[in-house]
Amino acid sequence: MSIFDEIKKKLSHEFIDIIEWLDTTNDTIVHRFERYQNEIKNNAQLIVREGQTAVFVNEGQLADVFTPGTYTLSTKNLPILTTLKGWKYGFDSPFKAEVYFVNTRLFTDEKWGTKNPFMLSDERFGLVEIRAFGTYSFRIQDAGKFIIDVVGTDGNFTNYEVNEHLKSLIVTRFTDTVGEANLPIELYAANTSELSETCQMVMQPEFGRVGIELEKFYIENVSMPEELKKEIFEYSRLDKLDMTKLSQFKAAKAMEAAAMNEGGTAGAGMGMGMGFVLAQQMGNIMGQQTTQPFGGIQQPVEATPPPIPVSVSYYYAVNGQQMGPVTFDKLKELFANRTVNRDSLIWKQGMANWASLKEIEELKSFLGGSTPPPLPNA
Repeated sequence: MSIFDEIKKKLSHEFIDIIEWLDTTNDTIVHRFERYQNEIKNNAQLIVREGQTAVFVNEGQLADVFTPGTYTLSTKNLPILTTLKGWKYGFDSPFKAEVYFVNTRLFTDEKWGTKNPFMLSDERFGLVEIRAFGTYSFRIQDAGKFIIDVVGTDGNFTNYEVNEHLKSLIVTRFTDTVGEANLPIELYAANTSELSETCQMVMQPEFGRVGIELEKFYIENVSMPEELKKEIFEYSRLDKLDMTKLSQFKAAKAMEAAAMNEGGTAGAGMGMGMGFVLAQQMGNIMGQQTTQPFGGIQQPVEATPPPIPVSVSYYYAVNGQQMGPVTFDKLKELFANRTVNRDSLIWKQGMANWASLKEIEELKSFLGGSTPPPLPNA
């Protein structure tokens, strides 16, 4: 390059001053335009691109703010700075001022979450711990307010720096909102959309105080300890079940399981005991009044049949081994073919101990040969 080109270039920079910012990053929110001693020449060109706002600051005081466009800087379009500088008849070049470019585009998919679980009081489960996380979107709405209240003199303010401030604000307001909602604990995870909208409304004034607009706020998940989840599932099932039908069903299943265990006295006793409980429950349901009073007169209603008799089961001993259970007719058949005899040990539900067949009242009919007692006064 010749000496004349160097001179030409120097003169060009001397008389032409362009103030602009080309953002080559994805995370810069505020960039301070660097000029030697912050000097700006008269009639300098200011270029503000879409998605940007230019803010002039004079000795720590907010001055003029420029939206997207191209401007020739003079007293005409620098009214606040002109007043601050005391320019009555124009200004002599150069003048000193700090210029901050603010990125006003929408910052999306920013993460938030509770670092530690927070406590909620539930009417049924008492104090419970829950966590939550999600995303949010924001943009700078008032560039001047944001510069003064948040950025200060930071020459390159990134989205990471503002997120640290916003996350603390979000968690604080989120826990307050959730606590005031007073929902049953299981409904938080089921109503994330409604809860997200409510939280956004509550948080927006706080964001607005520093010049930020909370565009979107999402709760992606509300989590709780596994043991609490199990309790909630059990509670929800019980809340939907008919407890009378459930107890009858369990009694029937227990009797069926005990009847299949033929090798144990305790199991058989439990089975028959459950059978008696079930029969009693059914009897209470069936054995209701067959008449209903109407106008002082007992009116007959449709009768219901009595409960089906529960057959008695017997256990017997053969060669020291417990056998059974068998019905009355089956035991009678065993007596007839001499598998059991009058001295065989027999047991049924309600007996404290085993007894010989001949000692059990209803089985004495097996023995035959009984004679009636004498007639009175014979």
